[in-house]
Amino acid sequence: MALFARIRKEWFIIGIVLVITIAKLEPSVGVKGGPLKPEVTITYIAVSAIFFNSGLSLKTEELTSALMHVKLHLFVQSFTLAFFPVAIWLILKLLTLTTINQWLLKGLQTVGCMPPPVSSAVILTKAVGGNEAAAIFNSAFGSFLGIIVTPLLLLVFLGSSSAVPFSSIFSQLFMTVVVPLIVGQVCRRFIKDWLERRKPPFGAVSSCVLLMIIYTTFCDTFSNPGIDLDRFSLVLVVFIIFSIQLSFMLLTFLFTTRKRSGFTPADTVAIMFCSTHKSLTLGIPMLKIVFEGYEHLSLISVPLLIYHPAQILLGSILLPTIKSWMITRQRAVKLTNVQPI
Repeated sequence: MALFARIRKEWFIIGIVLVITIAKLEPSVGVKGGPLKPEVTITYIAVSAIFFNSGLSLKTEELTSALMHVKLHLFVQSFTLAFFPVAIWLILKLLTLTTINQWLLKGLQTVGCMPPPVSSAVILTKAVGGNEAAAIFNSAFGSFLGIIVTPLLLLVFLGSSSAVPFSSIFSQLFMTVVVPLIVGQVCRRFIKDWLERRKPPFGAVSSCVLLMIIYTTFCDTFSNPGIDLDRFSLVLVVFIIFSIQLSFMLLTFLFTTRKRSGFTPADTVAIMFCSTHKSLTLGIPMLKIVFEGYEHLSLISVPLLIYHPAQILLGSILLPTIKSWMITRQRAVKLTNVQPI
């Protein structure tokens, strides 16, 4: 009985291990063009489901309040689209002294230039119980902003430029993020009482969708021929990516938990995920457009192919710890705010 209870509690971590194992054994099932058709089921249906789910579960007043949290939005967008690429550029100045493949290093720089994702940061923030509304806004807004800013950053740091199909990417984001969110909010108005009475498992639904994303992402990673390079460079890049993610998560945590920072524990959770996550969905198409004709495109893409599953894996592993911290901190804040009689 105790074992069953333990499995129920840790089902998501077990699910991650399971889907990664399945992806490793048979990656052809979940790759683009494979039987699962992730280019449709994940890119459109899964992402739309995430934001429709968020639209249903979020109270309209919470979403409206999040839109007005300008300080939080400025921090997230400045960190991910300004500090992040500059910090990576400085780190690479040191890494060029090593024997790591130079095209992998260029790939690390492209990771720094990428916008935030429209799914993983929102799901992880929701799973912890953080400021989901703020995560939704910053993921969506950052993705739209990245369509313009990312090509410019690539031009500045790598000297690469190309014509980016802004209209098609904008329309895809609008249809998979904005429309489902609005539809979810409209539906909530009609079934609000039922939702509050029955309390559907929105968190579990989002977690299941995230497992699908993890599975197809790892299928792409394991099946990509560009991963087949010297082990030293590959292992070192994986270590660097995890180190960057942990360091930047710690940095955002320390900055947003300072006294007088103005951020709540729930805000901190959203900021940690939104500021440090990078989009594979937008990233790979952008790399293919900007580096069209490059014979080393596959090598440049490797760091992003590693970074995306790594951020989901790391966030999922840290999820219980972050959730425990947030709950403890929120209780402490409530006790502090209680006025003596």
